[in-house]
Amino acid sequence: MRLRFSPASPYVRKVMVLAHEAGVSDALDLVSTDVWGDKGAYRAVNPLGKVPALELDDGTVLFDSPVICEYLNKAHCKGLFLPPEGPERWAARRLEALADGILDASVLQLLESRRDPPQQSEGWIDRQQATVDAALDSLEDDADMLDDRLTVGVIAAGCALGYRDFRFPDLDWREKHPRLAAWYARFSERPSMQATVPRNP
Repeated sequence: MRLRFSPASPYVRKVMVLAHEAGVSDALDLVSTDVWGDKGAYRAVNPLGKVPALELDDGTVLFDSPVICEYLNKAHCKGLFLPPEGPERWAARRLEALADGILDASVLQLLESRRDPPQQSEGWIDRQQATVDAALDSLEDDADMLDDRLTVGVIAAGCALGYRDFRFPDLDWREKHPRLAAWYARFSERPSMQATVPRNP
């Protein structure tokens, strides 16, 4: 299997943390992919032009991170990280969606901040920050459940918090979310998280 990746992508990190936790990271052939400098050729692999994308041995290409994580969970992880049905499955999926929402808003916030200053919209940046803040408040309220079982949702939450630290180190989320901060301090010490710390390409 070939995983198209960038070391800065939190969506890639989610896939890689799951793969490390499952002991299948060595089965992934990592192919560094610059989606911004590619000039469109990568869209033949992934029409969305994003990472991650997982190229299976039969030529099938899976994207994006929720689909790849579900595939790895089913095909290589014996269902360890996503309950097959019932309330536990929906709890894991809801948590993943919440964490991915933090990532989506964070990426939009970052891209807007990189535009030329006269073209930036402070209102747009503030809107994304409001989404992040509300999602963090929700995670704080449910912080106890993060220790219940290691699911794709828990992994996504850890990667979302790590991305905030990586891209927005001056915006302290910990002060208003002490229970979440305490959980992340423990979770970030896992070998899978240590092996996937984001970095610029």
